[in-house]
Amino acid sequence: MADPFPTCWLNGAYLPLADARVSPLDRGFLFADGVYEVVPVHRGRPFRLRQHLERLERSLAELRMRTPLAREGWVEVTNRLVAAAGEPELLVYMQVTRGTEFGRNHLFPADGVAPTGFAYVSPYPAPAPAVLQRGLAASMLEDTRWARCDIKSVALLANVLLRQDAQDRGSSEAILVRDGRVTEGSSSTVFVVRAGRLATPPDSHSILPGTTRDAVLELARDWLPCDVRDVSSDELARADEVWIASAGRGVLPVTSLDGRAIGAGVPGPGWQDMYARLQRHLDEIAGRPAMEDA
Repeated sequence: MADPFPTCWLNGAYLPLADARVSPLDRGFLFADGVYEVVPVHRGRPFRLRQHLERLERSLAELRMRTPLAREGWVEVTNRLVAAAGEPELLVYMQVTRGTEFGRNHLFPADGVAPTGFAYVSPYPAPAPAVLQRGLAASMLEDTRWARCDIKSVALLANVLLRQDAQDRGSSEAILVRDGRVTEGSSSTVFVVRAGRLATPPDSHSILPGTTRDAVLELARDWLPCDVRDVSSDELARADEVWIASAGRGVLPVTSLDGRAIGAGVPGPGWQDMYARLQRHLDEIAGRPAMEDA
């Protein structure tokens, strides 16, 4: 993984990332009492920034947490960090915690405690050519996460353990199943293609609403019939194609599941077309006059 860029934003100040400090009494450190967002930057332009900020605002509202910045403030921070990085392909990470009080208290702190806001930028991890040519391996694992996965919380221990379990099995992603139904990946949305139709699980408390997922659905419109519905673990295993999508990976093909080939065991024609459509879409966005996307 490439090193992040040297400048970050912390509580209203731009400073070297290596010098950034947060109190050990911050509730994000003590309780994972915080939320985050990741915005991809392609061709020098933040991708679907408005949708990412809407999701951040929703996560904050669900946790009854104040934001340190209004939406236009997050836009300014994003644009300034992107400009400072000076690279066209990036990931912008932003995080808000409930803040710091003196002591450890399970109840929300008094109104005078300010939230902690943080943002930084890292290089976008472009997929290796071998991944585009051969696809990814995935493992199907039981979804052991908490009951409010629709909140983009920093409490990601279960996701970390599941992703590590998949890695230990020789896979690049864990595809999670709860009560016989696919929820999502440990850090991605899941799509299946069968008999010429695309399907992805619907939003619920078990699934994070995906901004990249929505982009894929929009790009598939008028081309590939789409169903937003429950997907069973059996259907996943029998799919002609399986894709994963996320801000940090774009859309990638899964070509083996638990050591068994998906379809022909190579990236399928549906994914190849979708990947090309996404690249054209990013080129089109980059060619438009610059404007705020929030």
